[in-house]
Amino acid sequence: MAKQSVATHHDAQLILKLYDLRREPRMREAREWFLQKFSPRSAEDVRGLAAGTAENASYRMVTTYWDMAASFIVHGILDSGLFLESGGEMLVVWAKLEHVVPAIRSETNPRLLLNVEKVAALPAAEERMKTLRARFAPKK
Repeated sequence: MAKQSVATHHDAQLILKLYDLRREPRMREAREWFLQKFSPRSAEDVRGLAAGTAENASYRMVTTYWDMAASFIVHGILDSGLFLESGGEMLVVWAKLEHVVPAIRSETNPRLLLNVEKVAALPAAEERMKTLRARFAPKK
């Protein structure tokens, strides 16, 4: 993963653009559902999101949006430090799905959230991930 030593104005502009995209009404609705109502305990909870439903669309919107944003960091287009300082929602998404991703990858989507996983493993995210993993651990 490429690393920039100093964030640039371009990084700030890209973060603002990503923020603006998150404010689109349907995306806002998808994010609200994912963050407040979706707490998968198993891969079956993800597989159970029936095609054509609002929940399935919301799941796909949120996961693909954050993997796209993470890809900018992974490929050196966006400074990871500035990105992680300006928000943590992507890390919440990873904390909520991390335990089910291996099963989903092996069954249907081998590339699911690969970029998000790489960003969540960065030293700059390490402390936040500990807290988020404890907060969003699946309830037994």
